[in-house]
Amino acid sequence: MPGLAGRMSTVIKAKISKLLDRAEDPSETLDYSYQKQVENLQKVKKGIADMVTAKKRLQMQEQKLQQQVVKLDTQARQALSQNREDLARMALERKTLVQNELQTIDQQITQLEGQQENLAQAEQRLRQKVEAFRTKKEVIKAQYSAAEAQVQIGEAATGVGEEMADVGLAIQRAEEKTEDMQARAAAVDELEKAGTFEDLTQLEPNTDIDRELAKLQAGSQVDAELEKMRAEIGAPKATASLEEGQPAGKGGEGS
Repeated sequence: MPGLAGRMSTVIKAKISKLLDRAEDPSETLDYSYQKQVENLQKVKKGIADMVTAKKRLQMQEQKLQQQVVKLDTQARQALSQNREDLARMALERKTLVQNELQTIDQQITQLEGQQENLAQAEQRLRQKVEAFRTKKEVIKAQYSAAEAQVQIGEAATGVGEEMADVGLAIQRAEEKTEDMQARAAAVDELEKAGTFEDLTQLEPNTDIDRELAKLQAGSQVDAELEKMRAEIGAPKATASLEEGQPAGKGGEGS
């Protein structure tokens, strides 16, 4: 059973692969791949834009800290000039903390600039690849369209291919039906010439009028034949009672 299941799985996969291969359009596949590459390029560009935004924010923060360093330095000088060494020391301590923070921000800005440069180079390489793929894609699509048209023309001219095969079968069936009809027509013509068929145009007396007329004609023939027989044997004419179905000799005795 495991072997049979494996074979069935292989057959099913082969059938699905064949169906997918028929349904796959190279032009659509190439366009889809190009679209995905363009989307990736847009993501890289967005990453560069986000990085530039972050760097600008750090630079703005750096400017504010630099202004604060200048301000603290000025405050320390003023305090020292007024013999307020404690205030001057406090201002200088804050100045040192700000300068340390400035150094950290400066390092972050340097890192962002390096990453930005790397991303910019990667974006340029990717853009070149996308443009090259787009050109190659259009060339392949044009070649495929030309090959497809050539195949269709070749199939139409040589009569191969599924559609032309269907046309060939339709023609064959039409020819067979035509030959059968011609044979039937010849057979009917031959039987007609031989007198096998009755003349269907001669209507039989199937109507009520025809039947009544036929009865009257038959009655007249019977009456004529009876008169002829009476004349031959000299028999008298039948009485009314006899004509009505009663015996002639017993009519007076009953009265």
